[in-house]
Amino acid sequence: MPARQLPMVETDLQSSLAERWAIAADSTDRRDWLRKAPVCSLLKRHQIVHLGVAHMPPPFEIVRTNLGGSYFLACLAGEGRVLVDGRWQRVRPGQAFLLPPGTRQAFRSASDKRWDYCWVRFREEPGQRPFATGSVPVLAKFRGEPLCHAMLGLHEELTHAAVPKLIDHWLQLVLGYVWQFSEPQRVDERIWQLWAEVESRLSDPWSSRDLAKLIHLSEKQLERLCRQELGRTPRQQLIWLRMRRAAELLCSTDMKVETIAHQVGYQNPFVFSTTFKNCMGWPPSEYPGRGTH
Repeated sequence: MPARQLPMVETDLQSSLAERWAIAADSTDRRDWLRKAPVCSLLKRHQIVHLGVAHMPPPFEIVRTNLGGSYFLACLAGEGRVLVDGRWQRVRPGQAFLLPPGTRQAFRSASDKRWDYCWVRFREEPGQRPFATGSVPVLAKFRGEPLCHAMLGLHEELTHAAVPKLIDHWLQLVLGYVWQFSEPQRVDERIWQLWAEVESRLSDPWSSRDLAKLIHLSEKQLERLCRQELGRTPRQQLIWLRMRRAAELLCSTDMKVETIAHQVGYQNPFVFSTTFKNCMGWPPSEYPGRGTH
């Protein structure tokens, strides 16, 4: 589904009937929906800024132009849309998505029905390994109800008895469910082998046939496996890995955009720039962090 034009500014559109049960790592964020949230300082140990459960009637739309951390969301009821690789994708009950840092992140309600979900917002500091890497699922099956119950249990404990041992137990349940979604060993070993090899040779002119041949599958088998394990087609995964490497080079070197394009497999800088903007939300020359190393 093509993405409609998104504003390049922070957007937080929500109904007055929206409900959130949020938990924050500290009290520094003074937005209305976080100002009264209970604080759990243990979240910082796990690079978490805030988490919680939301019931969002329409209209609802969030755009974050430069999040410094990964973002996890599990759909509980209703239906939403999330911007993945420059296109809107449906998120239904029984699904979750995990978006990497450094991209424009956007999601919104899909219809006139309430969208219920739970979320975890990470903040990885420079040099820390992002929770969402290029090989974890972007959009995949996930049973969100147990995670929701664990979050509400943590919220209840923080706002009432606040027993440290029980707080830690609830938090470990929350983390366990989220880690379950992103756990590397859940991904088929053939997929790991394939994308590890591709990442080491991003400048190669990979075709769908080349990718499938590398792990002795047909092109249809590879596409089915990638959709199942990563929520992307092989072509979408290849593009994402190239754009992620390009973003790293833009922030860590003085290379010209044309040089970076060649290093990640694009001979035409215009095609590279268009693809980068679609995936990351900015033209390469305007990417946040460019020229700051």
